[in-house]
Amino acid sequence: MLHRHRWLVAALAVVLLVTVVGPFVYINLLKDDAPDRLTLDDVTTTTTTDGSATPAAPDGIDGVWTVTEGSTVGYRVRETLFGQDTEGVGRSGGVTGSLAVDGITVTEATFEVDMATFESDESRRDGQFENRIMEVDQFPTATFVLTAPIELGGEPADGEQVTAEATGELTLHGVTREVTLPLTARLTGSTFAIDGSITVTFADYEIDDPSGGPATVGDDGELEVLLVLSR
Repeated sequence: MLHRHRWLVAALAVVLLVTVVGPFVYINLLKDDAPDRLTLDDVTTTTTTDGSATPAAPDGIDGVWTVTEGSTVGYRVRETLFGQDTEGVGRSGGVTGSLAVDGITVTEATFEVDMATFESDESRRDGQFENRIMEVDQFPTATFVLTAPIELGGEPADGEQVTAEATGELTLHGVTREVTLPLTARLTGSTFAIDGSITVTFADYEIDDPSGGPATVGDDGELEVLLVLSR
């Protein structure tokens, strides 16, 4: 009887180690912290030989601005693994598109993301994202199309940060919905950078519950956008 009791205690200790201590050690000691949220400070501007920012063209911000290197779109979700909370973050540099500015008004904007280019710090998460969750073979791109002009209120000075809201159609997982995306923008030299984020409810885009295996995910996630544009 005593032997059986000791065996049960040992079995419970192993279960505790595997289900609680193991995930705690992995998440808090071994796993890399999730990347910080994207901000305008992540943008590397073009500089001249003396280290100063390349000056903007004399016609201010008027014209067509095209997505360039450094543009990033990402997702951020809360994950619970055996009672331990962590964040799952994936990002893609596969962004294309442009916006048009007439005076101080953004009149048009269209952007597209290659959904097969997202990567996180966990290959198993990437596999689930590309196949079961986002069904990338069937829905290879996500798009945003501006449907209402954005009034900037004035031409921003070099280095000045301005805020605005972009209303448009977000197409994700083959479903199109109107969204309003809060944005922060900054013109630095010849670089026009835009940063924003929005909460996406998975059911709104017919995305199945992303939870899988021991990882539980909530009903929504955060879509992060950092656009770097030039003319």
